[in-house]
Amino acid sequence: VMDHADLVTEQAIIPALAADSKKQALRELDATSSVLSGIPVPAREIFDTLLQSERLGSTGLGRGIAIPHVKIKQLDRF
Repeated sequence: VMDHADLVTEQAIIPALAADSKKQALRELDATSSVLSGIPVPAREIFDTLLQSERLGSTGLGRGIAIPHVKIKQLDRF
């Protein structure tokens, strides 16, 4: 059985985004994700992919909590 802690690193949790909109939040996440991935994935590519995913269905859980996630072809891990 996989533990949720195996899926998300502590560095990937951003408890207080400085964003006033979903787009701003995704912009902040794209920069963080680009650094955390450890591979040269442009932040813009991550943003565009996150935005497409959110258009299909929100990753918001309520009460200001969301778990945005996308598949990036250059990554072979979470």
